[in-house]
Amino acid sequence: MVPRWCPTSPQRLADAETRVLTYVKSRIERFYVPIPNGGRIWTLKVNPRKPETLPIVMVHGFGGAAAFFFLNFDALAEHRTVYAFDLLGFGRSSRPKFSTNPDVVEEEFVDSIEEWRKGVGLEKFILWGGSFGGFLAASYAIKHPGRVKHLILAGPWGFPEMTEQAMNEVHAQTPFWMRIFLPLLSHFNLLMPFRLAGPFGPQFLRISRPDMRTKFEDAFQDNTVIDYLYHCIAQPPSAETAFRTLQSEGWEWAKNPMLPRMTSLDPNVPITFIYGADSWVDSRTGEKTAVLRKDSYVDMIFIQNAGHHMYAEQYITTSTES
Repeated sequence: MVPRWCPTSPQRLADAETRVLTYVKSRIERFYVPIPNGGRIWTLKVNPRKPETLPIVMVHGFGGAAAFFFLNFDALAEHRTVYAFDLLGFGRSSRPKFSTNPDVVEEEFVDSIEEWRKGVGLEKFILWGGSFGGFLAASYAIKHPGRVKHLILAGPWGFPEMTEQAMNEVHAQTPFWMRIFLPLLSHFNLLMPFRLAGPFGPQFLRISRPDMRTKFEDAFQDNTVIDYLYHCIAQPPSAETAFRTLQSEGWEWAKNPMLPRMTSLDPNVPITFIYGADSWVDSRTGEKTAVLRKDSYVDMIFIQNAGHHMYAEQYITTSTES
């Protein structure tokens, strides 16, 4: 539950999203897509006038939502229709109670994406997944390869297998704020402090994550984006709890890592990995995937002067490469 004193509501989240999307010049349709069990997936459809080209579907990461891709929408929409949606349990989508079994949780996410696809009426598309969204996009492509024309994984979370050496290397590259907060929150929902802070939550977020303002300062010089983030993460926890079920020891690792499973992906599905050159995500998983899929197309692209959030830090380059 969210404390009553938290200065948020679904309407405030909707209003914050609307303010963020004022940056986008392309036409945007916004709507809910119903899925089984009474759920709804909040959806953005950008430039719906290009039905003749293959659409791209963008899947956001942990704690995010579809409108965080607002810097990329116009460039991508020049060539094709862009779909972005709030993952089940995040943003404005329904916030159900997920299973406590990691295998079932992953299946619940993937099935919700497939039900969303059916509801929208897409047959085949380019699938772009960032961070946790990359993990889910890969899982979706393994289960539904016939729907994915090209799989693009931007700094995907949960790929490498956990070893002591890998843990030390990732720890050394992890931003300072993450090294401080994440160990303290290992037994709790990661975003809980921002809800417990009540009326001080927005200010706490601005102080603890000043990078989220600077990353988007080309578009907004005020708190527009970070306020949107606050209203996303201050809603009742759902997918946030599900993510904790999926993660192993520490933020970076999945209980069921994706890398060994890439051999199960249809060899005809091409994969492009995109990494920020300064990201804490282990880019060697892209190289290892290429080894595992030596007879398939696997490409790697590094975005210079970008970290984990390359879609914001170098949005022109990221949009072009995608």
